[in-house]
Formats: sequence, C-alpha cells, structure tokens
Amino acid sequence: MDRVPVFVGLDYHQDSVQVCVMERGGEVLKNRPCANHWQAICKVVGRRGREVHAAIEACSGAAELAEELVARCHWSLDLAHPGFVARMKQNPDKTDFGDAKLLADLERVGYLPQVWLAPQTIRELRRVVRYRQQLADQRRDCKLRIRALLRDGRVKPSLGLRAWTAPWLRWLETTEEVSPQTRWILDRQLTHLRYFSAEIRLVEKRLAQLTAADPVVEKLLSLRGIGLITAVTLRAEIGRFDRFRSGKQLSRFCGLCPRNASSGARQADAGLIKAGNPRLRAVLIEAAHRLVRFEIRWTRFAVRLRDRDKPGSVVAAAVANCWVRWLYHQMQLVGQPV
Repeated sequence: MDRVPVFVGLDYHQDSVQVCVMERGGEVLKNRPCANHWQAICKVVGRRGREVHAAIEACSGAAELAEELVARCHWSLDLAHPGFVARMKQNPDKTDFGDAKLLADLERVGYLPQVWLAPQTIRELRRVVRYRQQLADQRRDCKLRIRALLRDGRVKPSLGLRAWTAPWLRWLETTEEVSPQTRWILDRQLTHLRYFSAEIRLVEKRLAQLTAADPVVEKLLSLRGIGLITAVTLRAEIGRFDRFRSGKQLSRFCGLCPRNASSGARQADAGLIKAGNPRLRAVLIEAAHRLVRFEIRWTRFAVRLRDRDKPGSVVAAAVANCWVRWLYHQMQLVGQPV
C-alpha cells in the first residue's frame, strides 16, 4: 500500500502551510495547516515511502521549500502558476482549505498549470540581477528629481553641455543660478546619484564573477551587440533555453510575440502579449536597438519595416522577436548547465 500514489496540494504562507492530501479517486484524506518546515509537512502527509505527487503555487519562498521536499522527502513536486490557478478556480471565495484542495485536485487530474522550478544557482543569479535593476531604477528616479528641480527653477546649462556628462555634472555642482534650498536638495541628490552609480559598478563586477565560467553567458557575450547586462539577464530570467520546444515559445515567454485579435473575416494583431517578465522584455528591446545599428542583417530588416511606415517601437519589437527566435536555435548548440 505504500506505493499507492497520493496527491498533495500545498498552500504556502510565510509561517504555515495548508496541506491537502488526496487519493487517486479524489477523496480528501487530510486537509489541515502545519508549520512551514519540510519535516512538519512530511509528517502530515504520512507514511514514508509513499509515492507523493505534490503541487505548490509559485511565490516568494516556495521554490526553496520545493527543493527541500524533493531532496529530503523524494517527492515529485510541481510549481503552479498562481494566475492560471486562480482563473481555474471558478469560485469567488478564497480560503486556505479550498486553495490546497484545488492544487491537489489539479495535480491529480494532470491539469496543473506548471512553471519551471529554477535551480538554486539560477535563483541566486536572479537575485543579483534584480538587485542591480532596482539600483538602476533608483538612479533613474534620482536623475528625474534633479531635472525636475532645474525645470522648476528655470535653470538651463551653458550651450554645448550634454546632460549627465562629466562637464554637465561639474556645472551642476557649482552653478549659482539656483536658490539656497534648491542647492541643498541638489547636493543631496548628487550624493545619492554617486552612491547608486558606484553600487551598480560593484554589482556588475559581482555578476561578471558569478558568470565567468558559464558557457551560456560566454556564448551570449560572443554575439555582437550583446553586453554583460543583457547576457546575465537572459541567463537569469530564461535559465535553460532547451526547456522551450520552439523559438516561438521562447519569444512568447519573453513577451515579444504580437497577440492575435482576429474575429470572423477580420484578421488583426493587438500589440505585444502582456505575459512575460517586463524587465526581460525591456532588455531585449534595448538589445534590438543596438542590433539595428551594428548588424547589417537586422539593419536591412528594420529598413524594410520602416519603408512600410511601421513606427520605431514596432520595428524594435519585431527585431527583438525575430532575434530571440534565431537565438533559440543558436543556443541549442551550447551546453545548458544548471
């Protein structure tokens, strides 16, 4: 009887986990909360050696718990897409009891909408990449506040000075055209700006060290127009290129495919799909702008689109879409370490 499979739904919370144990026929054997620890969860599920198929919604901390249950309890465990699970529920009520039962039932019938459980090395790289992006966002906000102060005071630099260059920053530090209170705020903002810039450089050195021996990053860096930040972002957010079945599937994951909005005789697109990581998509759009400048193949492709009166944003998205599909096939020749 120990090899009879059971299906487990785990509704994750920071301090506790609701555990639902279901048999093959759909009967609920247990559904109760326990401490957020792998030993407590295994104790609730019951007999050792039992064939366990478990599901847990992807959220902060869920991947670490999932890895512990796979490594220590030898479970088969899937991460569930929380958005799709919520739409499949067809019930306005939300309880831990019901959520855990739904996860167990979806795992039992094979309808669980799964997401990839990234290995720890990729999750650690993601943390560093996203930390750099947070710093970049804070630096951008700092620059916007500085420009707002200058605009509010109707202060303009001398002709010929480009914003954020070294001469422009020296002018900003010494100009007497601002009021005393504005000068005090500007000095504080410039201090923050220098801190964020220095911290970003430190993080980028860390990223270079983390990916120094990574063949996927090495391959990406060998491509013209692709720098360190683009390469490590692709590695962190995509992880393994071979987990996708086609270049189109990878492009949809990156949010670069146009949505189909056809109905009856009308055939039309409705802009890019809203799925995917917006930061990953932004990095790829930026890469597309560089590819158009540096690669003759993509330059000609962009010219053909512009000749058809396509706006610049559509051209950049189309270049990124085609490049990612091309990249998928290039990366199949590279080893995919975890």
